[in-house]
Order: sequence, then C-alpha cells, then structure tokens
Amino acid sequence: MLLKKCLFYGLMLFYLYTLAFNIFMTDTLRIPAPVIFCMLLFFVQKPLLDFGYTKELIIFLIGVFLYQVVGMSNYITFFAILLTIIPCSLYFNYFVGANKSRYYASILMFFFLLMCSMIIMVLDHSMAGTIDPIRSMLLGEPVKQSPAGLAVTQFNFGYQVVAITTFAFIASCTTGQYLIVRVLVLAACVACIYLGMNRSAFISFGAGVTLFLFIYYRYRAVFLVAATVIICFGLYTYVLKDNTDDKNNILSKNQAKEANDFNRADMAAENLKIFADYPFGLIFYGKTWNDVTYRNPLFTFGLSSHNAYLMFITLLGPFLGLGLLWAIYYKTVRLFWQTIKNVKHKGSAIYVAIFFTFIAISLNALSHNGWLMSVDGPTIFIYFAVLHYNRLKDPVKQTEPVQEELAVA
Repeated sequence: MLLKKCLFYGLMLFYLYTLAFNIFMTDTLRIPAPVIFCMLLFFVQKPLLDFGYTKELIIFLIGVFLYQVVGMSNYITFFAILLTIIPCSLYFNYFVGANKSRYYASILMFFFLLMCSMIIMVLDHSMAGTIDPIRSMLLGEPVKQSPAGLAVTQFNFGYQVVAITTFAFIASCTTGQYLIVRVLVLAACVACIYLGMNRSAFISFGAGVTLFLFIYYRYRAVFLVAATVIICFGLYTYVLKDNTDDKNNILSKNQAKEANDFNRADMAAENLKIFADYPFGLIFYGKTWNDVTYRNPLFTFGLSSHNAYLMFITLLGPFLGLGLLWAIYYKTVRLFWQTIKNVKHKGSAIYVAIFFTFIAISLNALSHNGWLMSVDGPTIFIYFAVLHYNRLKDPVKQTEPVQEELAVA
C-alpha cells in the first residue's frame, strides 16, 4: 500500500512538473508528458464518464492550427502544444474526475512546485554560478536569462510569478488566515515580484488582487489598497530608491539599456499599422509574420508586439480571431458572476483564488507572446482547474469547508 501511494504521488508530481515548467515544450522532448499521464490512468477511480471538454479541445485545435501552422508555419510547436493540452484535459476529466481530494491535491502540489521555482529564483540572485547549472539540468536546455526560477527566460518565468503570488495572497484571504499571516504572505509576494524582474507580473498581480479586494471587502478595500500603496511608496522612497548595490530587481530593470531598446508602446503601434494594412488577418492575404515585418527595425529577429491577443487578431483577423477568443474564454466569463456571488463561501475558498489567478495570468498575456493557447507555464493547468471545479458534484451548495484527506481514495 505504501509503495502504491509513493508511486501515485510520484507520477502525479512528475506530470504536474511538466505542466508547471513547460518541460514538454523544449527543443528536445526529454520528458514525455503523455507517457507519464498514461501511467496515471492506472489510478483512475471516479472519472467523469461524459467527457466535458470536447468543445474546448475543438476550439484549441482550430485556433492553434490557424495560428501556428497557417500563420507561423510552425508544425512542431503545433503538435507539441496539442500533446500538452489534450493530456491536461484528460487528466482533469478522468484522473481527477469527481474526486475532490485529487482536485485539491493537484492544486496544492502544483503551486508547491511554483513556490520551489520562486525559491530557486531567490537563490539565483546570490548563487548564480551554482543555481544556473541546476536550472539547466532540470529544464533540459541551457538557460537564457537570469535571475529566474525554473524557466529558460524571464518572460516565461513571469507567468509563474503571477500565478503563485496571486494565488497565495488571495488564498490567504479566502481561507480566513490571521491578519499577520496575510501581511507576511503579501510581503513575500511583493518580494518575489521585486526580485523576479518582471514588470508585467507586477501589473497583472496588482490588477487581479485589486479586483478581488473590491469584490471581497467592498468599501473596506479602499483603505486596504490605500494603505498598501502608501507603505510601498514609503519603502521605495526611503529604502529602495537609493539602494544601488543590487541591480537585479524590477526597479533597476527600468533603468537598464535593454529595457528601452524595445518600447512596448512603439511595438504595439507598429503592430497596429500591420493590422491596418491587412485588416482581414494575415492568413487571408497569404502572409506570415516574418513577411510583413521584413526589414522593420522594431521587429528584428522575429520580435512581436509582446501582446498575445493583438498578435492573434493580427494573424487571424478581427472576425475569426475575436470569435475564437470569445469561444475560448466564454465559460470563464460566464462563471465570473457565479464566482462573485460565492466569493465568501468557505467551501469555494481555493476555487476563488484559482479563478482570480486565471484573471491575472490572462492579463499578463497583454505584455507577452506566450498565453493560454501556447500553454506557457501554468496557464493551461489553471484554465482547466477553473472549468473543472464546476463539474464536481454540488461545489457551491456546501455549508462547511471541504475537509477531505489528500490521499488515494
């Protein structure tokens, strides 16, 4: 029995590891995530017999095919993305199924992995010579940017920062932790963002948490947000502003030369010019991104506007692009009102944190090429976690907190 439990949690951890850190999307497929998932099928116990994600998979198939194959002529990435999305949907539908213990165990294990990535990032600031080889070994390829956690670049790492910080702080509020615990969690989150050197993560975290605070605390949120802003401003003015010893933080990044080489506003404006020249979408003109950015000084080396949604619409056009975006996010938009109504329900505490985390990582895609349909970092797991909660039996009718053992039922 002990061996069975060890194998169960070991395979579960290994599979979630591939989802959290994008291992399967490396140049050489060193960790076969679908094979790990197939091994998990031996532990299926309470599957949802009616597969609930057919529509989502069809939308993903169409969207990824049009974007990666037709728009980018990138067949390898297309198949790699599908081989990540499909097992993830099967994981929730069959392995997690109607078992709430497995649902919560998956979430806690997933964010534990992200927390480990944050620890590695913190250590990477002072021990880069030791940590970077470990990162390279765990990721299966050379790291390109430091300091960061278990990610090749700081852009990919940004999704991890947004996910763990938003989830941790909101979960500390919804689960009714002591005020001192919430303050300490918030301080840890701000420290991760500060050291993570990802400005979009700071904006996304701030937007997601502020939205949550106003929904959860209502008018009291004004005082909470004001107090937080005043404290952060004081720390910046009297502690951080004149601290020039450490250049590896989010403030020094704003002053770095490379931060000004590619201005996001200018790149977005250039992207809009391309959209104006090809208003129905590049794929309808037989053009690829490289064709229209040829000799453009702002888009050297295949750069884009660093806005996943703008890129998607530019390639697929306003009608097809916006239609697919609506189809992808329709269920989550529909669930938003239900989530607000049950925001203080104790049995929904973890789900509320997951939902607002999904909002935050969705906002993060406004500043990055990677997003849900390129399964960057934790995006695809959180997407299906949001949808799956509402497929569990009577998730919002419980009057007591969910208290189930995180063990193999």
